[in-house]
Amino acid sequence: MSTGRAAVVAGIGSYVPPNLVTNDDLTARLDTSDAWIRSRTGIAERYVVSPGTSTGDLAVEAGLRALKSAGDERVGAVVLATTTPDQPCPGTAPQVAARLGLGQVPAFDVAAVCSGFLYGLASAAGLIAAGIADSVLLIAADAFTTIVNPQDRTTAVIFADGAGAVVLRAGSAAERGAIGPLVLGSDGELSHLITVPAGGSRQRSSDRPVDPEDHYFQMLGRDTYRHAVERMTAASAEAAERAGWSLDDVDRFAAHQANARILDAVSDRLGICEERRLSNIARVGNTGAASLPLLLAEATADGTLRAGHRVLLTAFGGGLSWGAATVDWPELQTI
Repeated sequence: MSTGRAAVVAGIGSYVPPNLVTNDDLTARLDTSDAWIRSRTGIAERYVVSPGTSTGDLAVEAGLRALKSAGDERVGAVVLATTTPDQPCPGTAPQVAARLGLGQVPAFDVAAVCSGFLYGLASAAGLIAAGIADSVLLIAADAFTTIVNPQDRTTAVIFADGAGAVVLRAGSAAERGAIGPLVLGSDGELSHLITVPAGGSRQRSSDRPVDPEDHYFQMLGRDTYRHAVERMTAASAEAAERAGWSLDDVDRFAAHQANARILDAVSDRLGICEERRLSNIARVGNTGAASLPLLLAEATADGTLRAGHRVLLTAFGGGLSWGAATVDWPELQTI
């Protein structure tokens, strides 16, 4: 039963692995150039996991920072958004909760690819609204380079690894930091646009030989671009309208850092000028589900995002899946 409670952002944290990979590092093994990568993606460098480092490792680091930011060592639940779990079974969230010393709290994974943070936000807000938890640690983490073909220049130059997390607490919809209207959508008829074909029950139950390429992430870039722009634009406009905002009211626009050209196209369609756009894609690349909270944490730390800013969030990913949300940004301590 709904209690009328809202989910309020109380803490934030992020983490990227220490291994920095520049465009020049990639051109040493791929048929590409720094100019080609920058012109098509806007990315100059990214961070990648070292051998033996998992999504769970990234999630723990970001979770610790978010808990410290909130000044709270305990939460009532953990939600982990990821496409790269530590193993197919069991979920990674319970292990992350245990490593964080959170005991036997409910913990589960959310799989919505690059839309994972917003789907996780809806899940966490639902736990709070239903009275199941008074506070939730929401982590979005991906070791995306573990599923990308290192020889495929169309994906290897884009994707990277990282984690971001927020602590949400029960509060009032009227207070600063409360999560506003959430808009979510999906279109499974277009699931073939973004996929890892092998490794699931469909492939495992088939007696057909598996193409080694099918174990890697695959994306039809041209069609993905078009749908990403259309869906994020529409979802963003709807979320702002449901919040009672005009697009001129938006102080900061935080979009999934998929590709600089996608970000520019969505922002331009919404009429959001460059000064109001948050972006870190040049420095960290596309970190999958981690993209939004990592961006928010960095912008909070450097002062680009400040208390009182009206923030519009949006993301698009495999599924196809997409979403948008609003939040009046609170005063947060960054670790």
